Amino acid sequence: MNTFGHLFRITTWGESHGGAVGVVVDGCPPQIDVDISAIQFELDRRRPGQSHLTTPRQESDVVEILSGVFEGKTLGTPISMLVWNKDARPAAYEHLKDLYRPSHADFTYEKKYGIRNWQGGGRASARETIGRVAAGAIAKQILRENAETEVLAYVKQIHTLIAEVDTDTVTLEQIEASPVRCPDPIAGPKMAERIDQARRDQDSLGGIIESVTRKVPVGLGEPVFDKLKADLAKAMMSLPATMGFQIGSGFDGITMTGSEHNDPFYFEKNEVGGICNPDASDGRIRTRTNNSGGTQGGISNGENIVFQVAFKPTATIGKPQQTVDVQGNEVTLEASGRHDPCVLVRAPAIVEAMAALVLTDHLLRQRAKS
Repeated sequence: MNTFGHLFRITTWGESHGGAVGVVVDGCPPQIDVDISAIQFELDRRRPGQSHLTTPRQESDVVEILSGVFEGKTLGTPISMLVWNKDARPAAYEHLKDLYRPSHADFTYEKKYGIRNWQGGGRASARETIGRVAAGAIAKQILRENAETEVLAYVKQIHTLIAEVDTDTVTLEQIEASPVRCPDPIAGPKMAERIDQARRDQDSLGGIIESVTRKVPVGLGEPVFDKLKADLAKAMMSLPATMGFQIGSGFDGITMTGSEHNDPFYFEKNEVGGICNPDASDGRIRTRTNNSGGTQGGISNGENIVFQVAFKPTATIGKPQQTVDVQGNEVTLEASGRHDPCVLVRAPAIVEAMAALVLTDHLLRQRAKS
């Protein structure tokens, strides 16, 4: 399927070296203010060619809104957005059309469909995520307008280098100030050096993106199959190059006892009152710890939603690799072309977009119920 979501639905389209890529957003409520510059800002965070730490492909990724928005507001009709591919070089992949590149989708796509677009990654390319980011930017605007919800993501780990980040205080400005989008001023520069060394070695690196969403309304998520954490996991694992997802304590929770892992409740008085718990006008119910990661029973509890996504090293590397061609003959592949030595530098905007899409969909589903 190329469609994601229930009430707030997106359908992405396009290939890496085709004419364009884009998205159709359906189910967006009417009269939402659309800030096109905010959409472009998110696409700029995702676009290639930002620095020597990313792919040298040069794309401006300027978004065009074709439908669904009039005089700066959503109409309630489908929103179609498009980005033209300006720096596509399909001929650069001619020598690879009969080879199966290691850890790419070449083999599985051809076996599934009997045909594949061998120009770059085709439909499996990360370029497909442009549509997700553009749609996610609209979802972010809906979340901010309705609950002042803020979705952030940043680089937590590159290879063996791990950052120290406070999920309660980290800001977008801190994230964007770093060339690797790591808000840790000590780990960030070390990560940049490690990525650059991998580039010079014609190799690649993986790592972890951490995300925090603050001011989340209570009650989002369904109690069984569409648990909020389950939909977040599906959203993140649908991204190219993802290999793992954990929320809250994640796998570390297995080393704790129940008494250590449980999140005790308490009542916090506050002056604002009630964004997360409208039944308590002078405060809200909170948990003293957040091992649950902001959800309990598959439903948001008002605490920060904190999760991590593992990304593998970029599959395209310059080092010689053994593979086979479509006839099964063994071949030595020395890949050339433009690729990221580490996909994580451009991944925060994509992770934020998918989180915003999930939360917006569940916000609308909750409103339909209550």
